Amino acid sequence: TFFELNMVKSFRVSDLQTLLASMGRSKSGLKQDLVGRALRLVQTEYSPELLKNVRQLYESRFPKTSGWLAARRPESVPVNYSSLSSSPTATSQGADYLNGISKPITTPAAEVKLVPLPFYQTLETLLPPTELIAQNSEKLQDSQCIFELTPSQADQIRNTSLIYSSVTALCCRICYTDSIGVQEDQYPPNIAVKVNQSYCHVPGYYPSNKPGVEPRRPCRPINITPWLHLSNVTNRVTITWGNFGKRYSVAVYLVRVFTAADLFSQLKLCSVESAERCRERIQDKLRFDPESEIATTGLRVSLICPLVKMRLGVPCRVLTCAHLQCFDAVFFLQMNEKKPTWTCPVCDKPAPFELLTIDGLLSEILKETSEDIEEIEYLTDGSWRPIRDEKERERERERSNTPDYPVVDICIPEANGHSPAHSSTSLTAKSGSSSVGMPGVTGAPAVAPGGGAVVDLTLDSSSEEEGGGAGGDSEDTEDSADSPAPKRGRYNYDKDLVTAY
Repeated sequence: TFFELNMVKSFRVSDLQTLLASMGRSKSGLKQDLVGRALRLVQTEYSPELLKNVRQLYESRFPKTSGWLAARRPESVPVNYSSLSSSPTATSQGADYLNGISKPITTPAAEVKLVPLPFYQTLETLLPPTELIAQNSEKLQDSQCIFELTPSQADQIRNTSLIYSSVTALCCRICYTDSIGVQEDQYPPNIAVKVNQSYCHVPGYYPSNKPGVEPRRPCRPINITPWLHLSNVTNRVTITWGNFGKRYSVAVYLVRVFTAADLFSQLKLCSVESAERCRERIQDKLRFDPESEIATTGLRVSLICPLVKMRLGVPCRVLTCAHLQCFDAVFFLQMNEKKPTWTCPVCDKPAPFELLTIDGLLSEILKETSEDIEEIEYLTDGSWRPIRDEKERERERERSNTPDYPVVDICIPEANGHSPAHSSTSLTAKSGSSSVGMPGVTGAPAVAPGGGAVVDLTLDSSSEEEGGGAGGDSEDTEDSADSPAPKRGRYNYDKDLVTAY
């Protein structure tokens, strides 16, 4: 169904409405709703009538293309679409036994359909979905499947590394036995798979960091290739499963396993939306609606990937999503290769690989903008403008409005080792003491080794008057001998010299 899905992606609203009405489905809603509805219709109801309607609508819109295989095909790149098809082909030789009994002529549980997986391309079907049947009332059951590989199948597995970059393997898939819709892989409880007496690896549980949430187990195809006999020897696969009331079916396929790089190559070749089409989508979203009270003049889109918080490399989004915000295609495929969720990181809606598309307009914008631009705004005419960060604009405004002042160094230490505040006082004291004599001080002030003036602060005016009469009589000398002890300073210092700064 790869071709039909690509055809549906290129349909207009009128084509989608015609297709849905012809199949008895609702044709109301926005374009993304119609696209999602039509794609689900193609995936679930693969009927000749539906295929005929899809091809007729596509050929009526693109009459110049050579056949319906040219859907969304780049003109300059030849693509072998047959190698990308994921529809299983029946083989003449399948499994001989299941559950220990001979294989019946009719295919058991033929109505069970497994969902196609992007990383696994089915080449041949060795065992179609067949129900696991309990043999007794025990909780643990063993079901066996016996088969032989044809020489062609063995050669494909042996020579896979010589022909393809991907890997060809034999995989076992298990799902619920339900005929409604397509079934995802689902393991039964207590599952164990043994191939030719050797247990193979089954994916374990993912630990949960949230309290009260049970760990999840990723249910993927189980690779049984390393334990197979690539010859005419019979291979025996034994599945141990828990019988707790639910019904399960098992299938065995020869598949080609793709990597994230392989899917990215397919995405670049077959699903790139042109810049003109992206502009039309933007104009449709910003078109004035007379019934709406709010007029939208622009739409902001971030250039940072919501997955890894880095600048987008290859902008990608889902066709059925209503937003224009993109995520990085390479990181999205790598994350789903390790832990397949296929969920849009922007709106948490399903994002299957078939609905992914590369945004051609945003790819051009990423090439034209510098690394410091993290957001843009789409305008009503389909143009765009960069949005600078508010903090960056504040910094630029501050830099432009900051006046130039002379720089004064106030941290020069003085020779005496004191702080700059005291140093200024010291300079004042030195200049004042050196030019004018202090009152009440005899003689010129001495200079301390550190640069300060040395004065005698214990003398007062009375003592100066007494000592000022040079050559006085002896009576003054006798009176001074009988005079009381000299006064002490204000801070109880002895009569001595102190250094004034």
